[in-house]
Amino acid sequence: MSVRCIRPSAGLKGEINIPGDKSISHRSIMLGSIAQGTTEITHFLKGADCLSTIGCFRRMGIEIEEKPDYILVHGKGLRGLTQPPETLNVGNSGTTTRLLSGILAGQSFSSSLSGDDSLNSRPMARIMTPLNSMGADITSRYHNNCAPLQINPGTLSGIHYQAPVASAQVKSAILLAGLYADGKTAVTEPALSRNHTELMLQNFGACVSSTMHRDGSTTAQIEPCDELYGQQIDVPGDISSAAYFIAAGLLVPHSEILVKNVGTNFTRAGFLKVCEAMGAPLTLLNKSFEGGEGRADILVKSAPLKGTVIEGDIIPTLIDELLIIAVMAACAEGTTIIKDAAELKVKETNRIDTVTENLKAMGVSVTPTEDGMIIEGNAGAPLSGARIKSYLDHRIAMSFAVAGLAASQETVIEDCQCVDVSYPEFFASLESLY
Repeated sequence: MSVRCIRPSAGLKGEINIPGDKSISHRSIMLGSIAQGTTEITHFLKGADCLSTIGCFRRMGIEIEEKPDYILVHGKGLRGLTQPPETLNVGNSGTTTRLLSGILAGQSFSSSLSGDDSLNSRPMARIMTPLNSMGADITSRYHNNCAPLQINPGTLSGIHYQAPVASAQVKSAILLAGLYADGKTAVTEPALSRNHTELMLQNFGACVSSTMHRDGSTTAQIEPCDELYGQQIDVPGDISSAAYFIAAGLLVPHSEILVKNVGTNFTRAGFLKVCEAMGAPLTLLNKSFEGGEGRADILVKSAPLKGTVIEGDIIPTLIDELLIIAVMAACAEGTTIIKDAAELKVKETNRIDTVTENLKAMGVSVTPTEDGMIIEGNAGAPLSGARIKSYLDHRIAMSFAVAGLAASQETVIEDCQCVDVSYPEFFASLESLY
């Protein structure tokens, strides 16, 4: 077990260049692989999850070159994948598993997907049900609706799927299968989830449309496709990774940090809205827009925070940032209530339980609920240093490393190597600000 000791900080100063967005990095490999021609990807995230995606497509005959500053994906077209010689190893990546299942559902060969123990305990019925209703043949090897998954050839027909919860992974799996379907495929969500898949499919030449309804629900629709075409993709910085440094700059007194090249796609920017609601004085600089994706540099200075209520349609836009928001809430004045976030239960860990456990270890009054938590802020009193169990969840490890900076004594993060999933240089980046 690797551990990391975090000592309290008297102030953080400097600039951070945020690694590429994990969601966009995954999708760029997938669409580049099933497109005709070469796709060039700059600022690609070389975290363990995205490398799992590369490994899967290499095993299906796609040449992918990893250069120091860019990735080249030599796509073979929509129907150019070949049967892998063995089970595809998805590691710890739920995104790889769910989105790849949508692509594999439309292939003419059989395949299977499996990952580590954590991945193989995560629910997959959420994609199996809609994909099988399209005519796919996806089964759970142990009949528990989890990986390993067996995917056999099927003839796909377009459907209109009413998703019970907003989930970009579910929506993306269905839309990717829709590339191979007979007829239009549509997904209606109760609220808009992140839209990277729709934007990138459009850029690669697919016919995709999105509709916002009066009740707040949204529908994404895709037409069957003859071919996609290779693109140049510059991946913006991951706002989920940026969130830790924004939080650190706010929580540690006498801090000023410039977080550079942060993706500001409106379906991912809920974290910035919560910061505003909590009284954080963030300044967005050097705004730009490329490939449908906004980006900016974010200047953050330490400031007192206040509690707020986080619920409803904003939840899908910050589901991965709720852990660091919980840490911010623990240091704020007043009570913060997180609702409508039952999705936290089916991530790498049950994040309602693991966040609650670790906040309590740091002396925070927190009450878990069925769909979130209630956090009583400790404004004016530092958190207590503690030994934090990451449970091999990268976002737990990074969130509580930030909490350790605002604690009164040293904090120890267990199994800290799990940050490699999304941000291998995280601790080095953090230490550069001391």
